[in-house]
Amino acid sequence: MGYARLRAYCAAIVTFLGLAVSAPAIAQEKRDPTFTVSLSQDSFFGFYPNFNGLVPVSDTMDFSFYGIFWTKPAFGLGMGNSGDDLWTEFGVGVNFNLMDGKLKVKPQLGFTNGSLLSGGSFDQDSGTTVGARFLDGIVPSLTINYSGDSFEAEWYSGYYAALRQRNGDAALDFLHLWVNAGYKFSSLVSAGAHYELLSNSRNTYPGGGTARVYQWVGPYVQFTLPQGMFARFTGGADVESGNAGDFYKMTVGMTF
Repeated sequence: MGYARLRAYCAAIVTFLGLAVSAPAIAQEKRDPTFTVSLSQDSFFGFYPNFNGLVPVSDTMDFSFYGIFWTKPAFGLGMGNSGDDLWTEFGVGVNFNLMDGKLKVKPQLGFTNGSLLSGGSFDQDSGTTVGARFLDGIVPSLTINYSGDSFEAEWYSGYYAALRQRNGDAALDFLHLWVNAGYKFSSLVSAGAHYELLSNSRNTYPGGGTARVYQWVGPYVQFTLPQGMFARFTGGADVESGNAGDFYKMTVGMTF
């Protein structure tokens, strides 16, 4: 890794730690903190529980922290998958509440731990991955949510960049984004359309190349209860050239 890139990563880590330490300390009492736990599963990423916490720091801004438990064994790159190599993501950011809370804009900075992006430690004799890495990658992301009386929409974009490279020349970067929008038939039921893209934007493995992994297009339906519980199911077609089969994803969660 070049010194310029290393300095940039160190600056990002310092910013990350500064947000994590200072933001909750200035929290106000005008809005209550919230904690959302979600269980998700889809046809590519497998099963991945996740959480997001929001701590108010002003009338319109929250400190945000989140985590994703990526459990798909393939993300361990063929290791033992006994827990020491499972991909784990954690991050912090801020959440801006705009338009009387109908529009929420949330930039975040996360870090992955494992071996998917960095390639992990590699044993030359056996030709296998033998160890995972702390700070496997860095994930700047932006989430925008709108929820009005009859319309809802969401945008997510995140860039998964390797912080480290196996043997100095093997790493992967990914762009992940989705957008969906729908109509609220009532306070309990909504439905709409979903588009999602995953693209391998950097591949420095010997002989490797970049490519779009998938493009998903399809409808969704969501049920939301007043107690803060929700369930969403999405399904449709993978329209990426050369891909076969459809996609499906389901998320259930609750906000406390």
